[in-house]
Amino acid sequence: MSERWFQVSKKILDQIEKLEKSENKDRLEHVRSMRFVLSALQRSLLGWTQWVSNPDVMARFTREELEEMDKKLAEFTRSFIKYDIEVTKKGEEKGLEAQRRVERREREEGVYIF
Repeated sequence: MSERWFQVSKKILDQIEKLEKSENKDRLEHVRSMRFVLSALQRSLLGWTQWVSNPDVMARFTREELEEMDKKLAEFTRSFIKYDIEVTKKGEEKGLEAQRRVERREREEGVYIF
């Protein structure tokens, strides 16, 4: 692995830590922070996918190392997907709530869209 990859990864970790410590974020800063974190996660996932898809790379790890990676990735993914489900439900509820307000306002104002 190139030294550059490690340097960039360290900078990403530093930036995430800086974002986490930032106080009094407004809504836009929270969104910007999430975009950065998700982009960093995507970068890492692409690297993992390339490694796992390459038998030459995977052959260098012992069975125990592969077992540990498999376990940690499964734990992380399970946790992330559970959180994804939770937030998606909230988002759907908020979307339905907004749609109901629009429909209610349209009924009250007599505006119909076909």
